[in-house]
Amino acid sequence: MRLCPECRREYLDGTLIFCLDDGARLLDGPGANTEPATVLFGGNTPNSETPDRIAEPQPVEVAAPRWRSLAVLGAAVVLIGAAALGLFRYISTPAPAGRIGSIAVMPFVNETGNPELEYLADGMTETLIASLGSLPDLSVKSRSSVFRYKGQDRDARSIGSELTVPAIVTGRVVQRGQDLTLYIELVDTATENSLWKNTYNRKLSDLVDLQSEIARDVARKLDARLSGSDEARLTRNYTADPEAYQLYMRGRFHTLRVTRPELMKAVRSYEKAIELDPNYALAYVGLADAYRGLALAGELDPQLYFPKAKAAALKAVELDDGLAETHALLGWVIFWYDWDWPAAEQQCRRALELDPKSGDAHMALAHILSALGNHAEANDIARRGREADPLNVRTSAIEAQFLIYAGRNDEAIERLRAVLDLDPDYWFANQFLASALIEKGLYDEAVSAGDKGRATYPENTRNISFVAYALAKAGRTAEARARLSEMLAMRERQFVPPFNIAIVYAGLGENKEAISWLQRGIVERDPRMVFLYCEPKLKTLKGDPEFEALLRRMRFQN
Repeated sequence: MRLCPECRREYLDGTLIFCLDDGARLLDGPGANTEPATVLFGGNTPNSETPDRIAEPQPVEVAAPRWRSLAVLGAAVVLIGAAALGLFRYISTPAPAGRIGSIAVMPFVNETGNPELEYLADGMTETLIASLGSLPDLSVKSRSSVFRYKGQDRDARSIGSELTVPAIVTGRVVQRGQDLTLYIELVDTATENSLWKNTYNRKLSDLVDLQSEIARDVARKLDARLSGSDEARLTRNYTADPEAYQLYMRGRFHTLRVTRPELMKAVRSYEKAIELDPNYALAYVGLADAYRGLALAGELDPQLYFPKAKAAALKAVELDDGLAETHALLGWVIFWYDWDWPAAEQQCRRALELDPKSGDAHMALAHILSALGNHAEANDIARRGREADPLNVRTSAIEAQFLIYAGRNDEAIERLRAVLDLDPDYWFANQFLASALIEKGLYDEAVSAGDKGRATYPENTRNISFVAYALAKAGRTAEARARLSEMLAMRERQFVPPFNIAIVYAGLGENKEAISWLQRGIVERDPRMVFLYCEPKLKTLKGDPEFEALLRRMRFQN
């Protein structure tokens, strides 16, 4: 048994070091009632939610009763000195005590010796993030915020400072055959002390239940106040089939890599998971997401992949109408392919009702509002999505896109520079940096940014279109036409979005050709046609009767 010398709370868990109520160092053994080993300096500062722990005073030995008063006086001096030291430490480096309100679950380390099992470590991390994130009073850093630390040897103190969390959860995964061992530790980021640790030895067949057990244990060590509904959300399993769960994690692993080959692998994993568990709603969400990625980032035929994405999203909603991810995904698909703005907005707002913390739902709704020209609300929602997940480079790059559409190009450039400081090779940020620089008339810089974006993701032709547009505006017409010829040649062997080609013709001042390609965009269901109304590079087409007719066909105008 362990005992808190301050609040007298008793603990049966011998692995705990500090009291979960007041942060005092716990004592061992029957003598715990007489000699407190930790002095607390009470009260909070404006920058801290919790008191700090300070050094242990040494007990004062008493030689005889006649010296007791001197001993007490000496002890008082020690206590006062320790309290003063505690005050200094409390002000300078506050540490968590009692209930912890925010944490980061760091990427679990794959110690299986098999890189093919990296998906298992990543998937278990992501599941724990999602489970803990369902608790209303706990702030959990997003996957994108923590996974930038993957593979880095960083100390808990620096991570805590950068992510502004008082504690982190770390994990190591070891698998030998069907035996799985998981080492979990909760670490105080101010002191780098271990607050709690545990080792879980299970069979792979117990993986689904293990995830629930870990989430429950971590929540309790954080001293989270769990209602019955909170615990139900925390421990909810979307499938009882461990093999289907592993296939889902493998699918997520490939989906997040975004390239065409990886997305194809993701589709196969999700389909196998669904074969094993036809009622697995999250697997349908993943399948819809992978199909969407193939049509957008992969630039494959939208008429082939978006209907599949919609069918999977509808099935996910049918299976679990209360899951935010299902509504957000369905809203995305309706936006990109059906061009039914009210229906898409309804789904996204429903997703935010179910999960106000959902970054995807924020960005999906902001897309719709920005496309319709509601820039103020779009940028406000995008900002909230980014603030909820500030280190998510994708979210920040998308926010910059909306700033460009609103004419706030300097802010967009500032946002994109910040993204590229985190990830200099992020193709999406370089793509929109090229777009923003074009609007500022900085064409040479735009060409450089667009080419850099293309170098890291050559399958996506939007970078080529922005580069060609910049070259045309800079008077480098021959180079612009060379890029245009490249895109037209690519169309002979694969789908190239007509919208991207129309951008180049608009830059060359050939408006009739630009409109002709936009008309093809409607026929071919090019998802980028959603930007017809808000894309500033098409502003020279406005007023042309054929262009205005296109806006009406797309339901941007009555």
